Amino acid sequence: MDVPELLESASLLVPEATATGNDLTVRDIWDHLVHDEWEIALGVLEELGDGHPLPLAFWEKLADAAEELRLERSAAWCHWRCAEIRHGVIRAELTLRPAAEARRTTAISGAGVLRPMWDIGHLSPTGERAVSIAALWVEDMPCLEPGGRATVRLVPLTPSQWTHVRPGRWITMYEDRTVAGTAVVLEVHRPAAAGPAE
Repeated sequence: MDVPELLESASLLVPEATATGNDLTVRDIWDHLVHDEWEIALGVLEELGDGHPLPLAFWEKLADAAEELRLERSAAWCHWRCAEIRHGVIRAELTLRPAAEARRTTAISGAGVLRPMWDIGHLSPTGERAVSIAALWVEDMPCLEPGGRATVRLVPLTPSQWTHVRPGRWITMYEDRTVAGTAVVLEVHRPAAAGPAE
């Protein structure tokens, strides 16, 4: 990605004329680029998305930039944010069962590679528990140890199965037939095409 493309992404920042002391502007990004601080500029733009929703094209461009710079976790995060826009995202507070009580004895990666099953209240035609799959990203941590607790982001594989999930609901995580953890839903944001976030 070249400078104009990163600055195009930065155009979503606050205009110089209306910026307050705490606002990020295109000039802030430009200052990092002039000093060959590409990784810092990219990080600043990634953090921009935490404050308010940004379009899919923004995250796609940042993913391209991160890949060109060989920043694997940044690229994974930007691709993750693209998936959130396409499929929706559920933020939840997850507690994993301790290693002595569960099959898992190692930490799970925080970078969206795990796609566990979730009991979100569906039943099979025979009345048994039916599970739904959602990828898992651990916020602000590279991994989550057995027995650990963290805020996570879930991207449903089939968003239509998750339409009844609301904040405050308890959901159960499975990696096999045994319970791997439990989570309480904090926020639900539907796919971009499905309307505004809740």
